[in-house]
Amino acid sequence: MSFVHETAVVDPGAHIGADTKIWHFAHVMKGAWIGDRGSVGQGCYIGNVRIGHGCRIQNHVSVFDGVTLEDDVFLGPCCVFTNVKHPRAHVARKDSFERTLVCRGASIGANATVVCGVTIGEYALIGAGSVVTHDVAPFALITGTPGQRVGWVCRCGETLPANLVCARCGDVYLEDHGGLAVAMEGNESQLVTRER
Repeated sequence: MSFVHETAVVDPGAHIGADTKIWHFAHVMKGAWIGDRGSVGQGCYIGNVRIGHGCRIQNHVSVFDGVTLEDDVFLGPCCVFTNVKHPRAHVARKDSFERTLVCRGASIGANATVVCGVTIGEYALIGAGSVVTHDVAPFALITGTPGQRVGWVCRCGETLPANLVCARCGDVYLEDHGGLAVAMEGNESQLVTRER
């Protein structure tokens, strides 16, 4: 059963999954689909979007039309999404929202900004305050303005050393065509179950 705080507004036609919590002063719009086991923090705005299972959206985040979150995405406090590249107050752009996809297991740090039209790959980690202007490879660690890859991260969130073996969970990775792939799984007991 889901929980909606008495100060939150969930418009008719929105879907809130089982065991999902909607906290103080959040607004979930008609047409929003939020999966099971999630959390939407205080002061959040959720547009006509799809949010997967197990997502954690911290306080004061707006997920605007055009954004899709796959399962197990983490959005840090006050991170920002845009959905139009050339906004003007006097020009309607609702017909030109650009798609932004945040893939499974990715995390976006507090106060980071994601410019519309990008894909953030699986398990990527966007550092706090970074500005994402281009697609992000799976497992990439991104920091700065504009965001640049400064390393790789494991599925469990740890920064990977040069040998690409996670000290926490034991997963082993290989670089492949500018990206990263899991070569061997370590101790999966340290990871959240990925198959539900």
